[in-house]
Amino acid sequence: MTPFGALRRTALAAVVAGVLVGCAGEPTRIPDGLARTQVLDRLGQPTGTYSLPGGGERLQYSRGPAGFEVNNVDLDASGRVTSVRQELDDRLFDATVKPGVWRVADVLRTYGRPYEITQVTSFDGVIWTWRYKAQSTPRFFYIYIDPTGVVQRYHTGDDLRLENLPA
Repeated sequence: MTPFGALRRTALAAVVAGVLVGCAGEPTRIPDGLARTQVLDRLGQPTGTYSLPGGGERLQYSRGPAGFEVNNVDLDASGRVTSVRQELDDRLFDATVKPGVWRVADVLRTYGRPYEITQVTSFDGVIWTWRYKAQSTPRFFYIYIDPTGVVQRYHTGDDLRLENLPA
């Protein structure tokens, strides 16, 4: 084998190893049925853990506060993966968020800690905000929580900060 051939083979092996390492740390590539210990080996410690009905557990992997994804890995009572879902998605908000029903614990269990918490004079409470992307476009997801801790409403909006940067 020529030195160039050996170099090419080493470079190819490095690229393949890099791709495999990248996949190993990606929550959406975790298969159903994987054991909790295997999930932790692949993804590391979650950013949050939450109890689920029936004795299950949610391992939450958030790329926040500055990232755009929150991945929930749900485990059954025996500690095996039953589902993996990236929660910050326009298509999921209407079916997921329950105004008038959800409390702060529900918001945290689903989306984790927000990017920021703000207040406005037109709402008596706080507004939790997450960053996400809709088809590569940066957006914001806002949840309005009243003083008793109940979700009152939510909406999305464009992240216009990038539009004002000089070219």
